[in-house]
Amino acid sequence: MKILLISDVESKALWDFWQPGRSGRPDVIISCGDLKARYLEFLVTMEARPLYYVAGNHDTAYQQNPPEGCECLDDTLVNINGVRILGLGGSMRYNPGPYQYTEEEMSARIRRLRFKLWRAGGVDVVVTHAPVRGLGDASDLCHTGFESFKQLIDRYHPKYLVHGHVHINYGRDITREREYHGTKIINAYERYMIEV
Repeated sequence: MKILLISDVESKALWDFWQPGRSGRPDVIISCGDLKARYLEFLVTMEARPLYYVAGNHDTAYQQNPPEGCECLDDTLVNINGVRILGLGGSMRYNPGPYQYTEEEMSARIRRLRFKLWRAGGVDVVVTHAPVRGLGDASDLCHTGFESFKQLIDRYHPKYLVHGHVHINYGRDITREREYHGTKIINAYERYMIEV
């Protein structure tokens, strides 16, 4: 299954200069957050593929106007063509806004999903907005990753953990892909295709 990952910045190639097939003809589109609802609605319509998303820390408008025609993955586990996908949006809490969590709050969200994970026999792809602590995050509080994501990887060994939030153009040392204990961690900034 081909998955088009998108996050943080609307791709001009997919929106301003959209052409059939330019996206690589994915089977499904997954947003890792901080994208306009209009952009997600455009992609789900023009690509005619299912689109799933988690909320980013800047997606406060989703509370009143969630992206139409798209499915929210936050705090749930779905099976898409035999691929088990778990969603955990949001970032580290740095102000009182929504879609921000303390480390303990994120750990509690993961604990609440244990039965679903057990029942599904694990997870293949974890979709987050924030990165894993120490693996693609930054030193400022807003862009600090979650330690509980490491624990999730250690316990369930997903094939992928995909995130956004830390823009690749923030610095030269930010990489698109890395590996941790057999799980490939991918920064979905703008757009990136994976095959599961």
